[in-house]
Amino acid sequence: MKLPLPGSPVRGSQSGQPIMALFDLLGRNWAMGILWNLNDGALNFRQLQAKCETVSPGVLNTRLKELRQAFLITHNQGGYMLTDTGQSLFDLLYPLGQWSNQWASKFIKND
Repeated sequence: MKLPLPGSPVRGSQSGQPIMALFDLLGRNWAMGILWNLNDGALNFRQLQAKCETVSPGVLNTRLKELRQAFLITHNQGGYMLTDTGQSLFDLLYPLGQWSNQWASKFIKND
């Protein structure tokens, strides 16, 4: 699967709108989990795989490649880490994670 790019049709949208390309990328298996885990700091491949628990090495390799191509993560001797762009995206997503916890509480029944 190729990297979804703004200006090109992506999964679920032919418009080429940047937000749709981003949603396509973030909706791929383990993309969000990788970003979430890297927010705590740099991790090498094995550490990241352990944090993501059930991710296969092949899927992890593919997502890391895509996220690097999208300028959201980078890799150096310290391991994989968020770029400034990746960190700014995480900073926007974090409140959404908090909101989702409030939303989820509506599904918990208090007997």
